Amino acid sequence: MENMVMGKVLVPAKIENLHDLFKAEQGILQADQVRSIQVPDAMVDTGAMMLSLPKRLIEQLGLQRLRTRRVRTSAGIVDTGMYETVRLTIQGRDCIVDVLEVPNDCPVLIGQVPLELLDWVVDPVGGKLIGNPDHGGEHMIDSFVALP
Repeated sequence: MENMVMGKVLVPAKIENLHDLFKAEQGILQADQVRSIQVPDAMVDTGAMMLSLPKRLIEQLGLQRLRTRRVRTSAGIVDTGMYETVRLTIQGRDCIVDVLEVPNDCPVLIGQVPLELLDWVVDPVGGKLIGNPDHGGEHMIDSFVALP
């Protein structure tokens, strides 16, 4: 269940190392060896773009740094790390998404890209995530090309 604290929407989230999931699927790792974390209070931040994790959680998941990106923050422009893809699950919907590093004193932030991939929108009145009303609340992907 999500909740709202001082205008912020907090949701439980599961984050899993995607490489470990592939290894488990191939029988190289046991399912219980997949590195994952349960975050009871991930903050939904529609002003952010990415899934942002504190460095300590990135290390716990065993993610490798892929590149450095320039990021505009409230404190100015900084360089920070982009890390390997994870599987993010919120309220039964999952997606794969790269991870942006934030300082250890920051919460887990669910930005606009994962929200779009999961087809969740913020209900500001109820202070929670809801299925996209444009899709009848159903998890749907917009694609404006003809598919077979």
